[in-house]
Amino acid sequence: MKVSLNWLKEYVDIALPAAELARVLTLAGFEVKETETTGGNWENIVIGQIRAINPHPNADRLTLPTVDLGTEQATVVCGAPNLRIGDKIAFARVGAHLIDGHSGQAIVLKSAKIRGIVSSGMVCSERELGISDRHEGIMVLPDDAPVGMPLSDYLGDVIFNLEITPNRPDCLSVIGIAREIAALTGQTPHIAEVNYEEAATSIDRQIAVEILAPDLCPRYCATLITGVKVADSPEWLQRRLLACGLRPINNIVDVTNYVMLEYGQPSHSFDYDRIRGKKITVRLANNGESIITLDGVERTLAGDMLVVADAERPVALAGIMGGANSEITPETTSVLLEAASWNPANIHYTGRKLNLPSEACMRFERGIRADLALPALRRSTQLIVQLSGGKAARGLVDVYPGKRQQEPIMLPVGEVKRQLGVDFSLEQIVATLSSLGFGCKPGSSAAEVMVTVPYWRSDIRLVVDLVEEIARIRGYDTIPTTMLSQPIPRQNPEPIIRLKRELRNRLSGYGFQELVTYSLTSLEMLTRLLPEAHSFEPMPLRVANPMSAELEYLRPNLRANLLAALALNRRHEDGAIKLFELGRVYHPRSGDLPLEPETLCGLLSGAKIRNSWQGGDKAVDFFETKGVVEGLLQQLGVTASFESGSDEGLHAAKQAAIVIRDSRVGVVGELHPKVLENFEISEAAYLFEIDLATLLPFTIDPKIFQPIPRFPAIVRDMALVVDADVIHQKVVDVIQGFPLVAGVTIFDVYSGDQIPQGKKSLAYRMTFQSPTHTLTDEEADKIQQQILGKLSGDLGAALRG
Repeated sequence: MKVSLNWLKEYVDIALPAAELARVLTLAGFEVKETETTGGNWENIVIGQIRAINPHPNADRLTLPTVDLGTEQATVVCGAPNLRIGDKIAFARVGAHLIDGHSGQAIVLKSAKIRGIVSSGMVCSERELGISDRHEGIMVLPDDAPVGMPLSDYLGDVIFNLEITPNRPDCLSVIGIAREIAALTGQTPHIAEVNYEEAATSIDRQIAVEILAPDLCPRYCATLITGVKVADSPEWLQRRLLACGLRPINNIVDVTNYVMLEYGQPSHSFDYDRIRGKKITVRLANNGESIITLDGVERTLAGDMLVVADAERPVALAGIMGGANSEITPETTSVLLEAASWNPANIHYTGRKLNLPSEACMRFERGIRADLALPALRRSTQLIVQLSGGKAARGLVDVYPGKRQQEPIMLPVGEVKRQLGVDFSLEQIVATLSSLGFGCKPGSSAAEVMVTVPYWRSDIRLVVDLVEEIARIRGYDTIPTTMLSQPIPRQNPEPIIRLKRELRNRLSGYGFQELVTYSLTSLEMLTRLLPEAHSFEPMPLRVANPMSAELEYLRPNLRANLLAALALNRRHEDGAIKLFELGRVYHPRSGDLPLEPETLCGLLSGAKIRNSWQGGDKAVDFFETKGVVEGLLQQLGVTASFESGSDEGLHAAKQAAIVIRDSRVGVVGELHPKVLENFEISEAAYLFEIDLATLLPFTIDPKIFQPIPRFPAIVRDMALVVDADVIHQKVVDVIQGFPLVAGVTIFDVYSGDQIPQGKKSLAYRMTFQSPTHTLTDEEADKIQQQILGKLSGDLGAALRG
């Protein structure tokens, strides 16, 4: 928000330099992003008064005005059509820095001979001074402008561009910032009382107001001004709007914008004679109902959008923009002025749904207090009466179905010290809060104060809010730095956070690089993950208003972005590429919000061992990827088994499901060749994917201490002949089912000569160990025979001869 320093000075005495004031505001929570100085380069430009106007002897369209500069008079050549004797103007002497009115380039004024007459100076337009783009005539100053005063002293200003936090809509106003400055500098704001003369006829006889949606419009106020004359606003008002970034329109509309900047409460002016039935109804729009807004666009409305309507049709989008069917025109003679309070969520929804941002919408969606409507309405009425020559009807309309009595907040003095660590006295607390407009009364004890929130503040609800106000105004930088009075509490992070941190650390140690990609993707990118084109079931969630076709759908998995990153990096890297991402994926649910499980997805591709004198490249394979998964789970204290998988995005014969205690937690395998082709990847790539929500319960099981074995182990090797379709995991599960088996490892797989057709040989090394005694060979032989019998019965295995 842009705020004029000169405007602020009308409400509070400011002695601080602009730079220091910017620092003070920033420390108090109102960041000054930048300052713009108007008139900083107006040297050699002074206020003058035209004393005489003579014709140019050699040019019909030029004149020779004589300008009184206080200490001297100067006659120059001028072509402006609006010269008048007695007008106060801005006069630039030779050497002044100006803007060329035609080219827009910066120039230094020099003495020149124009049609035979020497002109040593210039009567300036607003464009030449850099105030606005107006160049059709000279800038005429108010009658009170002192002749001879430097223009920078009279019109110079500093514009603060402030970043207002969403919880402070009251400070989207000049008066709001002035109140803050007054509290920060120990001043008292002086806000004039609003008064205006009223006509004899009551407004109640001329307009009726009904609110049919009180939950969306807690208050609606209106005044009526008749006999107005629509014209341009005075120069001071136009310049003030321009300085704050708003375009002047006419004296009626400009007043509503001016008061919005002044008080922070938007208002709207209707042409009263175009209000049919002389009745205003605040209601929800009918589905399919339309309105042409002030920007000339016809907008179709939904049934959950709030409108202001007359007896027949909508005349405004509530809190956002007025309708063209009731706008102020040069023929308007009667103005119905509105100031209301609206539900912030509904205003935000309607503004975004219609893609119709506005200054009013921006303020209402932040939650302006309903109590602000009436003071702002009276101020707008006062200015319209003054600037348009109209008369205000007696009284005003104030329909207030949402009126609530705000309870005071009991503030214990000790709570301030507990929160801030600083011992402020009761007098200091009361003085600080009173400077911000809070009402303070003694509480039930000497250590408490009853605080009443001012009508313009919508962000104060709790004791901690009051403590924050005290800290802001007293100054965060004045709170002393002290050592902690007690030890920092032990940190107990959420288990899922601890799990993610552990996974990141382990994968980084394995040589992986973490990616963080967008949660949004495209349907075309997701389709690449399918070996055969077919429709998705279920369909991924589509964003209502996507920024682009590439960011249209919420990702159902992390694979697409990882594969795209692999394809991109492969163009620049010919070695091993190991990537992973930890993030949410989105699974749609019928009639409910989507599931958002945390997922880990990893990708490996390229040479595991580079070409060297010891041999050629050795590529990453399925077992390397499976080893990464086993290593991760082992570090987490979890043992997993691997079963046949059915993921269509992976190679049918080179994939496995990751299973922990009958719960499937993920999948590992080689990506399907057609998927790789879709991503223009020419080499094999391997993927693992783990659902963290399913994995988490197994990682937080209590760990049981296992003592180091005291007794030696016996190692036996055994080669088995099994059917070709028997998987290794089934053999391991049988062997590990015997209590004295401390470990089992496969060390050979063979099929071919000496092995019958349809069979294969699996060789295992088994470790037998007892926790209570040293095993004998006889005991080991017996266990081995029991294992062989079990394998023969369950899997048809035979000992290889």
